[in-house]
Amino acid sequence: MRTEDVLAALATGLWTWDNAAGAVTLDAQARRLLGLDEHVEPTEGAVRARFHAVDWLEFRGVLALSAAEGTLGELRMRVVDDAGKALRTVRLRTKSTHGAFDHLMVGTIEEVPEALEGTSTARLPVVADWHRNREAFLLDAGRALAEAHSTVEVLRVAARLSMPGFEPSGLAVFVGEAGRVKVIGHHGYSPGEADPFLDQPLDAAYPAAEVIRTGRAIYLPQPDDYRRRFPEAYRQVAHFGRTSWAFLPLINAGRTIGAWMAGFSVPVSFTPDERSVLTTVARMLAQALGRASVQESEKELSVGLQRSMMPTVQPDIPGMSVAARYVPTGGGLEVGGDWYDMIPLPSGKIALVIGDVQGHDVRAAGLMGQLRIALRAYASEGHHPDAVLSRASRFLAGINGEGDGGADQRFATCLYIEVCPTSGLLVIARAGHPDPAIRLSDGTMLVRPTAGGLPLGIIPDTDYPTSRVVLEPGETMLVCTDGLIETGGHDLETGWARLREIIEGYPLEREDGSLETLADTLVQAVHGPPSHYTTGPLIDRREDDIALLLLRREAPAPAALGEPVPVPRPPRRTVLTIAQAEPERIAEVRQQIRELMHDWPDEDQTDSAVLMVSEMVTNVLVHTDGDAVLSAEISGRPGGRRVRVDVADASDELPHRRHPGEMASSGRGLVLMELLAGAWGVDPRGEGKNIWFELYETDSAVALEAIT
Repeated sequence: MRTEDVLAALATGLWTWDNAAGAVTLDAQARRLLGLDEHVEPTEGAVRARFHAVDWLEFRGVLALSAAEGTLGELRMRVVDDAGKALRTVRLRTKSTHGAFDHLMVGTIEEVPEALEGTSTARLPVVADWHRNREAFLLDAGRALAEAHSTVEVLRVAARLSMPGFEPSGLAVFVGEAGRVKVIGHHGYSPGEADPFLDQPLDAAYPAAEVIRTGRAIYLPQPDDYRRRFPEAYRQVAHFGRTSWAFLPLINAGRTIGAWMAGFSVPVSFTPDERSVLTTVARMLAQALGRASVQESEKELSVGLQRSMMPTVQPDIPGMSVAARYVPTGGGLEVGGDWYDMIPLPSGKIALVIGDVQGHDVRAAGLMGQLRIALRAYASEGHHPDAVLSRASRFLAGINGEGDGGADQRFATCLYIEVCPTSGLLVIARAGHPDPAIRLSDGTMLVRPTAGGLPLGIIPDTDYPTSRVVLEPGETMLVCTDGLIETGGHDLETGWARLREIIEGYPLEREDGSLETLADTLVQAVHGPPSHYTTGPLIDRREDDIALLLLRREAPAPAALGEPVPVPRPPRRTVLTIAQAEPERIAEVRQQIRELMHDWPDEDQTDSAVLMVSEMVTNVLVHTDGDAVLSAEISGRPGGRRVRVDVADASDELPHRRHPGEMASSGRGLVLMELLAGAWGVDPRGEGKNIWFELYETDSAVALEAIT
């Protein structure tokens, strides 16, 4: 007798479903039970319409579970007519022939007899409650596993899973590595109890090993099932007193990476609903472990890459101390283009380099490594700072023109500083990078404007003018990338204001005020929550890598022991050069004077100093053919301080008093100085002249006393 005849005699229909093609095949009995016309070829949509919508959703879950486990799935479903009225209840059984949901499914369908009088086939409310609890549990478990960013966190979440109605008393996570099965986390075992299972051969007669080999789940509802299938392993687990076990494969991206064991101290029959919960948890656990593994590998790669590219600063510079930090704060691999370097030069000097290649990806890190090596090579050849940056720009422009036809061109900002440890002279060349900041010996911080050119790599042949700054004993220089300034939604102005508060308030003069601690304090101040804008137009919190270098010129120690010698208060000084071709830098001069006099008690005197400096520098640029050299200094103790500003140029022509008309736009410089300065003068020099003025803090105090 044929199989079809046997099934027809039992009023059982046969169906197949090719899920990939969306094709459904039904025999005559199956068509009858579903109420479909025997002469019309059924479609997936037509079959779906014959089942109750709720039952169809549950049927999809049973199909997925059956395909994943390779087991037989079974479910009762209501057949409805075109109006949605239930006609009958049928039992569907299904099994995958290829072991995956996207392939051929075969099954049977038979009618379920009507319930006897006094009974009901309706689902009990407790079942609905269990389903709701299951869904809530899976949502919570999925959220917790999605938020775990490391293997340790994933295992911690797995150990705290409390399943609805059948909470496991023991959990273990196994992974397969190099032909071995190892336990990477377990819960519910006393110290030492899990030692026999920590490391086993992959071919061991143990459920976890078989699950990893085959990729199939193993359910052991009773101890007899365990004893019959794995007699040797059962002897090692019998003393734990558990009655049911489930071993499920951890499959990520189609590959079995391990197994998950859930042991129960109460009998569990592993119904389809319970197996569905366990399978879903195993799937989420495998995905979480896969994500954690990728993130840990990426972090290890990025840390190793950045450490290999970041040098160690030379601690034994005579008369100076250096501190450096690099903090990756970008996304992805956490690699970027920020770097710093410290290069010994043939002349006995040292070069400090800091820069930032555009981007936060592997290409930016690779270009950073190439550019750093090129800068080292050019500096070691003994080139002047401007020549080093010119060659580096040509080098980066050449790289941009190679590869993919220049589609992914990158530029880089850079600050190159040649340091003479003996004299403290700094020769600075800047390529689109933020200016350095100087912490003066009295604690005041000034952002020192320097001449500069375009970022590296934009134009191959670019000139980079140099600036000279003398780092006096007791002064500290900070150079950094824009990540230290702008992280947290700040711009250059507010970012420097934030750093100024930290630097000026830091006790570098005390024994506990080391540069290393200051470097950590700066990074923490930028990363801490209070450093971020939370309202207004600066709410944008773009993150960036951070690189910083601190260079301090130590103050000389006393010549001999004995009575302490009073140390004179060091003056607060700044020196700037304004070239004929840079009239726009007059604004920087005004800002420097304001920063130098930031704690001057009389704001009117500060405004007067800014006005006189602007007038003096402008006169040099307009009436001479040379550059203006400005020197400003504050000396004395609070209450009796003096501000002296000198502006020197190479012209021998002395200024003279003029009588401008009412509508004249010039000729008032000396008149202003007579009105506003405490003292002023013009000193001829061998080549050129020096115009100066002084303001006195006592004058402001006397004026205030007279007013009050």
